[in-house]
Amino acid sequence: MIDQTLLEAVERIAREAGDAIMKVYARDFSVEEKEDKSPLTEADQAAHHVIVRGLQSLPVRLPILSEEDMEGFAGVNADGRYWLVDPLDGTKEFIKRNGEFTVNIALIENGVPVLGVVTAPALGTAYVAAEGVGAFKVEKDGQRHAIQVAGQPAEGSTWRVVGSRSHPSPDLAAWLDKLGEHEMLPMGSSLKLCLIAEGKADAYPRLGPTCLWDTGAAHAVVRYAGGRVETLEGEPLSYANPTEKLNPYFVVWGSQHAQM
Repeated sequence: MIDQTLLEAVERIAREAGDAIMKVYARDFSVEEKEDKSPLTEADQAAHHVIVRGLQSLPVRLPILSEEDMEGFAGVNADGRYWLVDPLDGTKEFIKRNGEFTVNIALIENGVPVLGVVTAPALGTAYVAAEGVGAFKVEKDGQRHAIQVAGQPAEGSTWRVVGSRSHPSPDLAAWLDKLGEHEMLPMGSSLKLCLIAEGKADAYPRLGPTCLWDTGAAHAVVRYAGGRVETLEGEPLSYANPTEKLNPYFVVWGSQHAQM
């Protein structure tokens, strides 16, 4: 069981990281390329430092796996717990300045995300969830309300499918054909999973590369909002082996039942 105080503390840390990101967003910034050719900005680094400092100051001291410091990860602790962090998901969205980027912090326990905080600093919104607490959206004005998935669409109705704004996938067309009638909702970063969690979309197939930190926090939000994040074989997406940083292809479903 997670205590509400811990969730609030992690949300505060994510918002501080968001403030650091927005300082960079407000001015010109430099963009470097990482070894895997993904873009890296000063904002990623600034947010990373804020988050690590914040998490290390919490009463619960756990190993931290951050996209910006994979080498610094000491491994999962004896209780199977660790923090999983993407300081800035949607760097391409950040560079395009479309606002669809997020700060992501998850607590993993025995391979399962049991707490997740996703903040969208440019939009002013956040999604927070934890075991025993539930899943919530925090609006720009600070209003906080419980969220839940939409449930399976009625037979014959149009599926609302979330698609990636910056990462088109060649395998997607075949998957969509199998699904049937649908409309596409483009969205960047981990906000794609959050759309499912708040009932604004029904499915998000990710048939392309992602890493553990891209999904951990938003996976918790989907989970406690009543949805599922599963591999194409129907297994829950697992975070038990962080040395394997790549996720398999997966689908986020806005209901509890198998669809395809």
